[in-house]
Amino acid sequence: MTEPDDILVGGEFAEFRAAYAPVVHPAGTAAVRRTVRRRRRRTAVVTATAVVLAVVIPVGANAALDRRPGPPPAPAQTVTPTPSVSTSPSPSTPPPSTAGSTPPAPDGRITRSQLLAARLDLVSWPDAPETCASDNVRLRPGPPDTTPTLRAGPEYGDLDGDGAVETVVLVACHYGEVSVKQVLAFDRDDDGRIVTMGRVVGTREGMGDITEFSVRDSGEIRVHVADIQPCCGVPEWAPQRQWRTYSWAGDRFRQAGGPTKFGVDPRLTDLTMTARDVVAGPPDKKGIRKVTATVTVVNRGPVSVRMLGFTGWYGYTVPTDSALDRCRNVRLDGDIACVLDTLSAGASRTYTFTFDHPVTADGPPTLRVIHIDSQQRYWNDLNGEDNLVELTSVG
Repeated sequence: MTEPDDILVGGEFAEFRAAYAPVVHPAGTAAVRRTVRRRRRRTAVVTATAVVLAVVIPVGANAALDRRPGPPPAPAQTVTPTPSVSTSPSPSTPPPSTAGSTPPAPDGRITRSQLLAARLDLVSWPDAPETCASDNVRLRPGPPDTTPTLRAGPEYGDLDGDGAVETVVLVACHYGEVSVKQVLAFDRDDDGRIVTMGRVVGTREGMGDITEFSVRDSGEIRVHVADIQPCCGVPEWAPQRQWRTYSWAGDRFRQAGGPTKFGVDPRLTDLTMTARDVVAGPPDKKGIRKVTATVTVVNRGPVSVRMLGFTGWYGYTVPTDSALDRCRNVRLDGDIACVLDTLSAGASRTYTFTFDHPVTADGPPTLRVIHIDSQQRYWNDLNGEDNLVELTSVG
């Protein structure tokens, strides 16, 4: 036993004797055996403690010898243990995977120059001549032509919600005095080729014109349409115009908002005119007859007429002593109208006109009543058949 062991064991026995010797009384051999067993157990515990100290003391001494000078030790701190974090993904959030992911949609932004340079397959033109081709077409820029032309656009927007934009244009094909028109959407396929996504809307019976369009941030397309196309004597202000909205429905474009039909033009009214007391005098030396006619005009509504106009007799000399003396002449598309009074809806007026009619004229004189607004624009009549009288009694 080493010297430190002897010291520890001796100390233990000394304390034992000092504490228990005065009260110990002999109790026979059994008591002696018990005492011996108890002392052996204590001796074993003391011995184990001495062995631990023998190991710890040299290690501490060596650590003290190896210590180098350094900064003074920091104050003791209480360290809160950091909870361990599992590296496994939460069951509610599956780990990202590239297997089977959908590739991004192709970019369908197509410039005007790219559209004009490409060969395109358009949607077929309804009720149009063969010159209005739809297969393998190269669009033309500029004014209306008998082949398909690019009239407006391009505009861009995500029409089908795939995260990529598509291209919208207005194309037209001219024939006769009018043009057939279509708003078309284009995209690109996976190989980058331009493809026709579909027709948004096109002209047809009852919707004779398309003038402009715009693409909203939502992908909807607003289109300005008209019931008739100005041509052939129809003035620019005459058509009814509406904004209608269209959107992609998965397989084609469908109307999503706005009116679906035009109906009766609310700006028009129904004028009627009847003639009576037609008197024609004998021709004079120049072959001119003086004709007098009394006419009654009724406004059946629903719109009041700012100015009544009368046309059809201006090839004749206008004499005095008639309602024509009060005329304010207004020129309308090459014709001249005698503008007189206002006529409210439901009201009527009677006029007597006197004018000269040459015997050599091809037919009897005629008179037509028309509706003129405050801007000196004339309007069609809801029933134009009863707006004209022919003074047939003059022969």
